[in-house]
Amino acid sequence: MLEAKSLRKAVVPSSLIEYPSPGNLQSTRLALHVNDADSTCWVYIASGCNVYKVQLSMEDPLVSRGKESLLIPEQIQVLDSALVNRCPHRSEIQSIVLAETESTGCLMLGSVDSHGHLIVSKLDCSGRDVDRLTYSLAPRDHGVGEGGWAGLCFSPNQWSMAAVAHSFCKSIDVYDQDIHLRTLRTLWYPSSVTFMQTLCSENGSSILAITEGCQLTIWDLRMKENGGCVHRICGSVGNNLYAVCNSSSGNIAVGGADRTVTIYDPRRWAALSRWSQCSKYEITGLAFSSVDPDYIYIQGVDYEVLCGGWKENKKAFAFRGDSNWLGFSKCPNRDVVGGWCDSGSIFVADVGEGNEIHMPEGLSDGLTC
Repeated sequence: MLEAKSLRKAVVPSSLIEYPSPGNLQSTRLALHVNDADSTCWVYIASGCNVYKVQLSMEDPLVSRGKESLLIPEQIQVLDSALVNRCPHRSEIQSIVLAETESTGCLMLGSVDSHGHLIVSKLDCSGRDVDRLTYSLAPRDHGVGEGGWAGLCFSPNQWSMAAVAHSFCKSIDVYDQDIHLRTLRTLWYPSSVTFMQTLCSENGSSILAITEGCQLTIWDLRMKENGGCVHRICGSVGNNLYAVCNSSSGNIAVGGADRTVTIYDPRRWAALSRWSQCSKYEITGLAFSSVDPDYIYIQGVDYEVLCGGWKENKKAFAFRGDSNWLGFSKCPNRDVVGGWCDSGSIFVADVGEGNEIHMPEGLSDGLTC
């Protein structure tokens, strides 16, 4: 059973970002990294054409609970904040992703703007900007045409491989560092993309899961037939999907306009579970727990982020932002979840395994908290 250890709230200094740029429906402009050496968390956020970072303390776990398992945040001060020293984009950034590379002990920060322009930088794990590898990749159409939402994901076992989804062009470009490998053409506007962690070749990830319109599509980069699309799962027409994520056990989760989280088994593409109406409004963010893959984090348009068990469709806890989400993310290998609101508030929750107390029959009668 998962339990929230702490929930912190901090406000981005107005001297750093006075007015955040408006975001798309998909809240993908935030990334997190926890530095255990000094018990701090670096929160990377994107506004306009730049990426910023904010340092928060993760010491002294403290959490307060309200009604219906709702967490009450503890107000804290920002320890440090700065503009990330890298070349800026030419249009508004739509997505940022932070990948932790165990072999080099560095962070790979990727950002993509509304025209599909990708910039990748190597950062120090301590949060300092250092003069290391940085490269940029122009979109295949050279940025001509209308901009729109763009997504990004890194391969979980090969940091140099990245996939960039460009909604307006209905395309996904796959890169190995600065080398373009392939372009995938979707039927509908892509809204989320992720590399699958278990269906991988020996040399790296080769399977992509993409939500486009009301469909979940699976693409194999080694296949040529059907443009590389090997499987399609169609939902109800009009109920667009906005989020897809993959667990360490291989299961795939999707969510969208119908407020339902569906978990699929990729071995036979059967639905293992459907958690209907788990969110009051559209689901725009999903992330499986790294501690217990039977739990999932769900982010909705109504300012709420909830955590619950998808097998029994039961909510464990939830917290709410104070305005529209501009970013939502979870650390890659630990259960630290964060969100950024257009009011300037940042919420960071630290989650771990809890001790569930089972009371003998009869003893719980009449007990109150």
